[in-house]
Amino acid sequence: MTAKATIPDALKADLPQTKWGKVLATTPVVMTVIATLLAGLSSGEMIRAQYDRSLAAQEQSKAGDQWGYFQAKRLRAALQRSTLDVIRSTAKVYPLDAKLFEPSSASQLALDSLANGTLPSTSPEPVLAEPIAAVLAAVESGQSDEDISRLLKSVKKAAISSALAAASAHVRAFDAALKPVTSDIDALEKHISPMIVPSFTAARLNYSAKRYDAESRQNQVIAQLLELQVRQSNTSAERHHARSGFFFYGMLAAQLAVIISTLSMAVQKRNALWAIAAAAGVFAFAFAVYVYLFV
Repeated sequence: MTAKATIPDALKADLPQTKWGKVLATTPVVMTVIATLLAGLSSGEMIRAQYDRSLAAQEQSKAGDQWGYFQAKRLRAALQRSTLDVIRSTAKVYPLDAKLFEPSSASQLALDSLANGTLPSTSPEPVLAEPIAAVLAAVESGQSDEDISRLLKSVKKAAISSALAAASAHVRAFDAALKPVTSDIDALEKHISPMIVPSFTAARLNYSAKRYDAESRQNQVIAQLLELQVRQSNTSAERHHARSGFFFYGMLAAQLAVIISTLSMAVQKRNALWAIAAAAGVFAFAFAVYVYLFV
């Protein structure tokens, strides 16, 4: 809280009714206004720092979910391949021929995907902008936080948000393309003969492994982009926290100017004290402008 400057009537009567006297009388008031302004700026910066910390925590939670999906799907893909190796080592597995199934039992796309081990074609994966790709490469290569932060300064928040939206849209399109194919493959299991069970099972495991690999890569990209948002939010919080401290120090200097300028009116030789108060006030104001513009 800032001190409220009040000038006693006795001091007012003692001040000369000249320009110099008016300057002496108004200096504490001006310094109080500056101190109040700096206190408000300090408080506002601290609130913004707390907001960015809270936002970073929310983004980190979302990133953790995506990393969890990534790990689960990578594990599923590994299990599918491990089971496929066991089948191939214990039974004779022939390539699955789509002609062995009735055309009405499943869509041709599902039959081709199962027989050839290919995923349904969708729109190409979104290409990350060069600045974002550079930051992700720096993270993957284990560069220092200082180097990563320097690269991240050239990336706007809107660019990461746009990349996240594109990646999420691609995931939804991929899921929409997989859903009917997966349903048809599930339905095919009811119409296979015992002679081709090993081949069908192997083909399905191969398809599922590739599907989980593709989905895990998509989750990885989203998780990495969310991690960049976490870094940006934390960097912003640190900046606002530092600005809050600087504005607080400026407020203290302005309050000191209020005290000294008030005392200067109560002494005979007030020029020196007033000069100190004015210097403190000018320093506080100039420092606040510098912090506001450049920090």
